[in-house]
Amino acid sequence: MDFFIIIVCLLLLIILISYFKIDTFLGFIMVSILAAIWLGIPFKNIPKVIDKGIGDVLGDLTLVIVLGAMLGKLVAVSGGAKKIADVMVGIFGTKRIQWGLMVTGFIVGIPLFYGIGFILLVPIIFSVAYQYKLSAVYIGLPMLTSLSVAHGFLPPHPSPVALISIFKADMGRTLILGILIALPTIIIAGPLFSRTLKNIKAGPMKFFEAEQIDSRYSVPGKLNSFITATLPVFLLIIFTVVQNVPMKGSNINNVFSFIGAPSIVMFSVIVVATYTLGIKQGRSMSEVMGIYGDAAKDITGILLIIAGSGIFKNVMETSGVSKELALTMKNLPIPPLVLGWMIAGILRACIGSATVAALTAAGIILPLAIDSGVDPSLMTLSIGSGSLMFSHINDSGFWLFKEYFNLNIKDTLRSWTLMETIISVIGLAGVLILNEVL
Repeated sequence: MDFFIIIVCLLLLIILISYFKIDTFLGFIMVSILAAIWLGIPFKNIPKVIDKGIGDVLGDLTLVIVLGAMLGKLVAVSGGAKKIADVMVGIFGTKRIQWGLMVTGFIVGIPLFYGIGFILLVPIIFSVAYQYKLSAVYIGLPMLTSLSVAHGFLPPHPSPVALISIFKADMGRTLILGILIALPTIIIAGPLFSRTLKNIKAGPMKFFEAEQIDSRYSVPGKLNSFITATLPVFLLIIFTVVQNVPMKGSNINNVFSFIGAPSIVMFSVIVVATYTLGIKQGRSMSEVMGIYGDAAKDITGILLIIAGSGIFKNVMETSGVSKELALTMKNLPIPPLVLGWMIAGILRACIGSATVAALTAAGIILPLAIDSGVDPSLMTLSIGSGSLMFSHINDSGFWLFKEYFNLNIKDTLRSWTLMETIISVIGLAGVLILNEVL
């Protein structure tokens, strides 16, 4: 009966979000309260369950996500992202233009959230397509593949950071493993797959234009743009490696544990970026803080979605359904990594939102992941891969791609949807290979 209740609640969540267009956060609250009542949690305890669910999931990830949003916003507004794109196009030349745009998407995609990166880079795709008389879909899909993979696999993006928190994974290790899986995934779903799309013709809608860089300020240089945009990645990798090297003296270990913590790393990068991409380029401190304020507003919706998923997860844990579900799933002839990927993929197809699909799947699979002793970093990446599966008409990313490239539904499914599905499948394959090797 408890399983039936959870299935009904998940279906209700999908209907509320997809059909009735209820805000995702409010949908989570409604469904969580209904589930709590139905599962027998005392009325007086339900508010505490809601509060604890929000606190548990947001407690150690809010800072990383918000600071990541601030860095991405500053990289975009300062012109650093466009500088990186221009350099990459120049380095790779016309014959390898796909690879140049792919690398650009990966570098820019690390600090920028998907929507911002998409809007910022699409005009570059069309300018290159017009200049060299190439198909915009053919040369642009590798760049968007990189953005999508970064969004699903790599911190400081919200979904991976939230999954890392839920599964108690190490962020630096997850980042390293995520990059190992991301690189072949991007190549297969990007330049190789897009060779089949040369005949798809696209034309941008005229009213879609990227935000212009303010001419009052100087644009950061090549080295400045590259170093600042990728600094969080390098610092997290360096400190992860250093912390695994035996050292004499507990004080040294304590220092590296402090400065290598993801929140401290992100804060340190923000301090650096405030000067390198802000003050140094002629902006006042108040103007830079204004950019950060806008970024914090932009990320509020995502934080609320994460909070909502935390409420539902805590209802399942408090009611005991999570343990029952774990015991049932444990007997299924499906490895936990594959099962987590499947659940995320099914939810993604039903709901549309990769973030909602990933976090909901994490709440369902968490007890099984703990009992089975599966690598938490690989579980994070498995669910992240599953959450990108089969993007179609209920996903805003599907329509963003369709409208910007002015495609029909058939060509959008053939290009965008298939690309996202390839990412998901190759991502799972990479997770399973690493699971055998590690």
